[in-house]
Amino acid sequence: MSPRAARRLGSLAAAVLVAVTSAGCSGSDEPDKDPGPRAQQTTAAPPSAGPAAGACYRLPFDAAVAPTADADPVPCKQKHTSETVAVGRIDAVADGHLLAVDSAQVQARVARQCPKALARFVGGSTDRLRLSMIRPVWFTPTVAESDEGAEWYRCDAVVLAGPSTLAELTTSIKGALRGSRVPDAYAMCGTAAPDAKNFERVPCSAKHSWRAIEVVPFDSARYPGTAKVKAAGRGRCEDAAADRAEDPLEFRWGYEWPTRAQWQAGQTYGRCWVPDPT
Repeated sequence: MSPRAARRLGSLAAAVLVAVTSAGCSGSDEPDKDPGPRAQQTTAAPPSAGPAAGACYRLPFDAAVAPTADADPVPCKQKHTSETVAVGRIDAVADGHLLAVDSAQVQARVARQCPKALARFVGGSTDRLRLSMIRPVWFTPTVAESDEGAEWYRCDAVVLAGPSTLAELTTSIKGALRGSRVPDAYAMCGTAAPDAKNFERVPCSAKHSWRAIEVVPFDSARYPGTAKVKAAGRGRCEDAAADRAEDPLEFRWGYEWPTRAQWQAGQTYGRCWVPDPT
């Protein structure tokens, strides 16, 4: 999958201006003396508690990959495109200094937490999640909201319906990958072979001709290079395809290895593919 921008929501109550006046009292008929300037006290309302886990939203793709969001939740039984799987508190301190909510360090910390939260929410193995169209997106408060005291981050789950389209859901995806197989509504398929120009990833419930069947992980912290990542999956994918083929002597298979850009975006694995006509 191509790299995507980092993703983040929030609302905050406005400050309230309270006027406190002090008036003089007199027992005589003389007019009250001028009490002088009136004192004003500005009291900030407490920060909003932030979003709630389990809420659902009807977000378009562009809003889902934005760093902040202001959409109101909708009932999860109605059509929606994202579901909040976790809400946490931002760690905005580094070396004793307070960092801005939109700083690279703060955003990187959130980016590490939300994929973990998604994996716990949908269940199943890491490989099963990587063979699905379910993806994490995340939101943080705006800079102005953060300045007013908002400290939360929100992790959502979305299901890709195409390169820049989100699937519409009408139920929760909690535990969606815990069964014996990935449901076709969430499983990853392709419109063509992974090396074809018209190849696009789609849910297997949509029209497709290939299916992702196995993950080829890499342990290296640095990108091993195109030659190595390309060679690593050949034997593994051929064996995986042979195990699924009706004729183990005649079958087709494909291998999609991570590019350097994808590696830097977090995809440190490849995928094996086989024909799967619908």
